[in-house]
Amino acid sequence: MIALLAYAAPAAKAATPVGQHAASAPGLFGAFFTLLLVLGLIIGLGWLLKRMPGGAFRPAEGLKVVASINVGAKERVVVVDVNGQQLLLGITAGGISTLHQLPEPLPQTPAPALPNLKQLPNFAQLLAQKLRKDS
Repeated sequence: MIALLAYAAPAAKAATPVGQHAASAPGLFGAFFTLLLVLGLIIGLGWLLKRMPGGAFRPAEGLKVVASINVGAKERVVVVDVNGQQLLLGITAGGISTLHQLPEPLPQTPAPALPNLKQLPNFAQLLAQKLRKDS
């Protein structure tokens, strides 16, 4: 068996020139095409996941978290709106329990607004004042 391999090895080397079967580097077009293929695959799988029943991205109908606050490392108190009725729930590592059924809904808090950037003080003036005070 070893004699057969020793005889076949020099013959195989002599038959093919060096570098003839080496893979060539992909060109710019090939790299761009591969990038588009990967991005299309990511978008397609995201679309498919969104359409599947029980997808994690779809919010439950008639169920909304109104407010939440952490009261410990793994404990939270949450107000949940279920078809117009609000429940106060206690969430721990061991489970979820109903603490109270709210007779009237919590008032809606306004959405946080971004600060008005036009009314901010001039940074250069503030820096100059601070440097004068420190001197």
